[in-house]
Amino acid sequence: MKPVRVAIVGMGIGRYNGRGFLHDPRARIVALCDLVEDRMKEFAAELPPGVRMMTDYKALARDQEVDAIFVGTPNQMHVPVALEAVRHGKHVMITKPLADSEAAARQIVQAAESAGVVNMMSLTSRFSGEVAYLGGMRDQGAFGPVYYARARSVRRSGIPNWNLGFIQAGGGAFRDMGVHALDAAWWLMGMPVPVRVLGTAGARFGPRGQGYWDFAQPTKEHYSQYASDDYGCGMISFENGSALQIESHWASHQPEEFNMELFGEEAGARLKPLTVYRTRNGAPQDIAITLPKAPEVSDRIASHFLDCILDKTACAAPLRHGLIVQQMMEALLASAAIGREVVIKT
Repeated sequence: MKPVRVAIVGMGIGRYNGRGFLHDPRARIVALCDLVEDRMKEFAAELPPGVRMMTDYKALARDQEVDAIFVGTPNQMHVPVALEAVRHGKHVMITKPLADSEAAARQIVQAAESAGVVNMMSLTSRFSGEVAYLGGMRDQGAFGPVYYARARSVRRSGIPNWNLGFIQAGGGAFRDMGVHALDAAWWLMGMPVPVRVLGTAGARFGPRGQGYWDFAQPTKEHYSQYASDDYGCGMISFENGSALQIESHWASHQPEEFNMELFGEEAGARLKPLTVYRTRNGAPQDIAITLPKAPEVSDRIASHFLDCILDKTACAAPLRHGLIVQQMMEALLASAAIGREVVIKT
């Protein structure tokens, strides 16, 4: 069996995901693409010799020596790069979020599905051991109907300061970190159809030059270009009557936390520490779960992508899931902008 020839675009999150392919003998990283050559050279030093380095993603997409492309660019470039990939018959995996807008997300989903290529989201929370474990319990019916959930991503001082794309239009806290909590909680709820969103969002720290990564002080030239949210919160209602409370903060005067709680008719759960709550024989039970050591999440993501390509395994996180999550994110941000509930049209 010939290995899948993979190219990595974007040497930020691309290096993390690239290591997942590096650890799987069914894949071979043959090309890197980034605007900064030194970043490619740094990652290439971890790879077997002979990896090509390119700065033009369009030329990369035309390369007949590439079978699959991972897209790890800033949000605003996810769809342009992925569109070139699928137009040339490449399988594609995109880091979260799918896009910087619902329209762009819809465009790439339609293109990828029409091209018939494997298309997948890279979702570190959904593929984590804790979320996968709770997903297994859900599939076994342990929770009964999940009628409510809470999910949040809170940073104390964590606005990314290494790429302007994060803070410009199409970026922001909710698309960067809220997407992790939103996607994982929605998946654990059984992916119900969203119908209404009421949200609030804004930027209380970033435009003042505060709240940046590890309390760093950016230049005024940098933070004066702030044009996105540094927090986004709200309530999403679903067609089946369930609801999800979601929060994302890049910066806050609160302790850092990434967590979620599930409320089911038969049992509930908390992600961290991983705990299941239920009642048996008229008494409450709080069951602490200790998971065995598992592969890195990047390894699990790469392995599943390769399974889909080589073994025709049904993709557990197709771009279409990313589109639905994008709809919820954009509806929450739109609701915050207009100050009232937004109805999601499917």
